[in-house]
Amino acid sequence: MELVSLLKIVLPWVMLVSAVLSVLLILLQSRGATLGAGFGSSGELFTSRRGIEKNLYDATIATAVIFVLSIVTELIIG
Repeated sequence: MELVSLLKIVLPWVMLVSAVLSVLLILLQSRGATLGAGFGSSGELFTSRRGIEKNLYDATIATAVIFVLSIVTELIIG
């Protein structure tokens, strides 16, 4: 099987899974989730992420990068 035809089969699934995971990871993050955060002041001061918050943040960035790279690859191979 040729690499391009394999990519045409796998890339839509990679895009779908990374999009769903990105949405779920964004929804799991609770930072600044107060009513005042919508108007620019959350009332709480966070200086750094620790523990599970940092892991969620890093995983969100990773899935977003995978999603964007899969879209760019799909556009390139046509």
